[in-house]
Amino acid sequence: MDDSLKKSLAEHIINKFDFSRDISDDEILMSIEDAVLNYGNENYISIDEKNELTSEIFNSVRRLGPLQKLIDDPLVNEIMVNGPDDIFWERDGKLSRAPISLESEEQLENIIQQIVAEVNRSVNEATPIVDARLLDGSRVNVVLPPIALNGAVVTIRKFPKEPMSIKRLLSYGTLDEETCEFLKIIMESGCNIIVSGGTSSGKTSFLNALSEYIPKKQRVIVMEDSAELQLTGIPNLVRLETRNANLEGMGEIGIADLIKSSLRMRPDRIIVGEVRDGAAVVNLLNAFNTGHYGESTIHSNSAEDTISRLETLLLTGADGMPLAAAERQIASAIDFIVYLGRLPDGRRKLLEISEIEGVKNDGIEMRKIYEYSDCEERLVKRNAPKRCLPKVERAGFDLSGLFDLQKEQ
Repeated sequence: MDDSLKKSLAEHIINKFDFSRDISDDEILMSIEDAVLNYGNENYISIDEKNELTSEIFNSVRRLGPLQKLIDDPLVNEIMVNGPDDIFWERDGKLSRAPISLESEEQLENIIQQIVAEVNRSVNEATPIVDARLLDGSRVNVVLPPIALNGAVVTIRKFPKEPMSIKRLLSYGTLDEETCEFLKIIMESGCNIIVSGGTSSGKTSFLNALSEYIPKKQRVIVMEDSAELQLTGIPNLVRLETRNANLEGMGEIGIADLIKSSLRMRPDRIIVGEVRDGAAVVNLLNAFNTGHYGESTIHSNSAEDTISRLETLLLTGADGMPLAAAERQIASAIDFIVYLGRLPDGRRKLLEISEIEGVKNDGIEMRKIYEYSDCEERLVKRNAPKRCLPKVERAGFDLSGLFDLQKEQ
């Protein structure tokens, strides 16, 4: 199909409408179909070509142009645009060059501005980095020149059309029935959980699935940099999202601000999409240490590294705090670390569940409850939990069906 034809018809549609008013997709689609039909009356094109032309023009006018095909592909997990000619994708767990390209830098710029406008954000030379999301919840990161030396870079992390569930995680082999039961008990008991892992290890999806175990009577406050979680079945749910500073450098609202505000909203449980800076960690741990409970995610390379990351961020955010005090804050606030990772073949797995035991002479000590065994290719029970037992029992649960508690005593 001639690219100049698609461009000409797309320009015709754009010039026809006043996009300052609210225009429905159906109205635009109908106009495109009429334009393609008129063209077909004068130039022979097959029905398949008409349908393809209509779809591509609609994507160009209303959606994200050639990128829309990748977004609509359910097997694509991530899209990486390194300029109009260098587009890569992660499809079915494998990273490779995508079989598409954009017409020009101008088309890429138009797509970027369309994305950020949908969520009332802006990106330009003065503010060249922005996080946004698509209407389907997919997360978008944009970096413009002069920061991006090779031209505009767009990274799109897609999320399933249906929210991630425990049932789907079981079907993928991410975890097993026994660890599901254990996670259900500690979630319903009000244990504070940090879900950690490397990039693209499935932290957000796992946290989304864990939300199934939140008691329906609870008031839940969710805070994210860019709304990604798709929590369902929670009647009393409040969702908050951060805001970037404006062009004058004013009006920024970060995760730390949201956590502080959420504590005045009578939460039963707080969920923080991810903690990335010291101020956020300070406020999250303060919340956990003042009777609130909940969950969050953090980037790390192991369960042990999660503690180091939290210590570093806490010491950064709480200027002048001694290391010993930081360790006590973390050990008091967090009950469990759930660590996720990717195997060499690309499969995402729950690799470890560890209980925070407390602070000893050498720092914070953890107790491995479940650990993934490469030899056995499954999660293996290592120890019974100890510190959480009073909290679990007060909530009316009994872990003796999963662990030999008498032996551990």
